[in-house]
Amino acid sequence: MLQTTIHNTVRCKGIGLHSGKQVEIVLRPAVEDTGILFSIHTGSGSSFISPNPELVVATGLATTIGNGQDSVSTVEHLLAAVRGMGIDNLHIEVRGNELPIMDGSAGPFVYLLRQAGVRQLLKSRKVMAVKKSINFEQDGKYVRAFPHDGFAVDYTIDFAHPQIGTQTLSLEITPDVFMEELAKARTFGFLKEVEYLHANGLALGGSLDNAVVLDEYGVLNEGGLRFVDEFVRHKILDFVGDMAVLDLPLQGRFEVFASGHALNNSFLRYLHANAADYLEERNLAPVAGKVQEKVYVPEAPSAVPSPA
Repeated sequence: MLQTTIHNTVRCKGIGLHSGKQVEIVLRPAVEDTGILFSIHTGSGSSFISPNPELVVATGLATTIGNGQDSVSTVEHLLAAVRGMGIDNLHIEVRGNELPIMDGSAGPFVYLLRQAGVRQLLKSRKVMAVKKSINFEQDGKYVRAFPHDGFAVDYTIDFAHPQIGTQTLSLEITPDVFMEELAKARTFGFLKEVEYLHANGLALGGSLDNAVVLDEYGVLNEGGLRFVDEFVRHKILDFVGDMAVLDLPLQGRFEVFASGHALNNSFLRYLHANAADYLEERNLAPVAGKVQEKVYVPEAPSAVPSPA
């Protein structure tokens, strides 16, 4: 397999979950071995962050990465779209200290990346592959990882709510599966929590336009759910995005129970700190006679998706 980036520069604007203010991102092509690079534009200049498990500085409501000087919040949905679509190299400019929440899913970012188009580069893809099984558990919640040629997730959630309950979903995640089965699944929360956050000046951009909100009995959103099991699908989406904080794409099979951003990052930090025991870097060299993975030709030179 060859490394990839995007064809064209694209951009979009939207409301930030935390601030409730409009923020903007610009996605630019990047050369081989760049990885994912954030540049945060502030009034005093630009600050650069290459995602790393040790640079996750907050996991409340969303995943935030920082370099000690600047930070950028709510990175998981865009990172999920980038990794889910098999994009290796990308420059992400952020005008503001968070990414737009859009509709609470990765769908608008998939749309944006498809408009940009995906193209192959000339160097082999590098991945970090799980080489030894690991069971990472905290307070009855766990992430278990096993060697696997690809990225597969078996995820279970368990909420004491009549609309959610126990949901389990297993997927082998490829670009097509990500776009069809996960990308449109929205984040969710409970009305009491939303009211508390707003009353305390938090999650000021959160609304029924960018989250599934539940009261004690059911879903408050007028259109209902996009999937019967939208809740577990979004948890898998978040897991893909949180694993994308590693500097290379991660390969393995993962069994996950009741995890969230905090446990996802704790697991990834442990995996990263003990990489010699559990991980190995691999070059996925193209195999003679084997068709390369699908790439997406740009549908337009640029686009500004609107929250759906």
